[in-house]
Amino acid sequence: MRLNHLISIIVVINCVLFLQMGCQEQAKVPTEPEVTLTVPVQITGPQKAEPEKAEPEKAKLEKTEPEKAEAKPEAVKIGPKITFEKVVYDFGEIGPMTKNTGEFKFTNTGDDLLKITDVERCCGVVAQLSKKEYQPGESGTLKVEYRSSLKAGIMRRQLYVNSNDQTKPKITLTIKAETVPKVSYEPERLQLLLKDENAGCPKITITGLDGKPFSIKGFTSTGNCITADYDPSVEATKFVLQPTVDMERLQRNLNGLINISLTHPESSSITIYFSALPKFKINPPQLIAFNAEPGKPITRKIWVLNNYGEDFEVESVSSQNGIIKVLSQDKIDHGYQLMLEIVPPAAEGQTRFMDTFYVNVKGGQKLAAKCQGFYLRKK
Repeated sequence: MRLNHLISIIVVINCVLFLQMGCQEQAKVPTEPEVTLTVPVQITGPQKAEPEKAEPEKAKLEKTEPEKAEAKPEAVKIGPKITFEKVVYDFGEIGPMTKNTGEFKFTNTGDDLLKITDVERCCGVVAQLSKKEYQPGESGTLKVEYRSSLKAGIMRRQLYVNSNDQTKPKITLTIKAETVPKVSYEPERLQLLLKDENAGCPKITITGLDGKPFSIKGFTSTGNCITADYDPSVEATKFVLQPTVDMERLQRNLNGLINISLTHPESSSITIYFSALPKFKINPPQLIAFNAEPGKPITRKIWVLNNYGEDFEVESVSSQNGIIKVLSQDKIDHGYQLMLEIVPPAAEGQTRFMDTFYVNVKGGQKLAAKCQGFYLRKK
């Protein structure tokens, strides 16, 4: 009994010892370390500077050498350069026979002296430069003037500016306009007849198309053979003129023009062409002879006619150089048929000969026919 009791005590003691050892082992298991946040503290008092780290010897040498200036690339010169604000100038709608002015502005945008050597222009345009040399940045003006024609229509003209600009040595400028009549007139052409009273000249009507009043300040004609009365102090939008024809002067100026000057701001003048049918004509008006031989006669027919169907008389005929003579003269309706003989003179090294045949009509009018002959070429 005692033995069993002793054994039980030993077992209990061993159990207690075993439990103590397990607790000690459990206490040795490491736990996660606590994280501690550290807030930097600013120190206001004097601090001891940390010793500078020794720099390499090469760095010291580099610092002792003077710093080299950074190299800048050289600026590229562009030379003189002419730059126009615009290369087309549009006058818009303009009146016939008016003077219109405009300008092209330009600048030397280069870095050297600009020299304009020439300005080429076309007909009807006047171009003017105040000078021909311009410093860098300096501006200039090319003034242009255009006088419009009589006819309505669209106009384009070019000017060519030549300079020492290496990139654009020749620049094309354009001016354009549309000529629009501001005044109308009729008739536009006069067909006159010498047999009619006052040559059958009709009245001339001039009408403004834009409602602006104007006056007539001049009336002239070729040979002063046509005149008209007008009052330059009268302003209106419509005028009717009755021209007066000087018949003797008209016979000396069968073709010509009438110019009427106006004060209209966009139509300074109008021009009317006239022609008169002559009383007489020679047909053909020119005699031509090919393969002519010196001294060998050539015959030709020529007719002298009255354009108005009137009878007349030939008073005399003549040859300027004595090469032409009349073989026969026959009367026909309202004229004459003449048979001519042309006798070529000695060649004397010439390849051709010339003469003029005259017909004097009774009453004072003198008609002429040219004659030209070509010698036969010798082989």
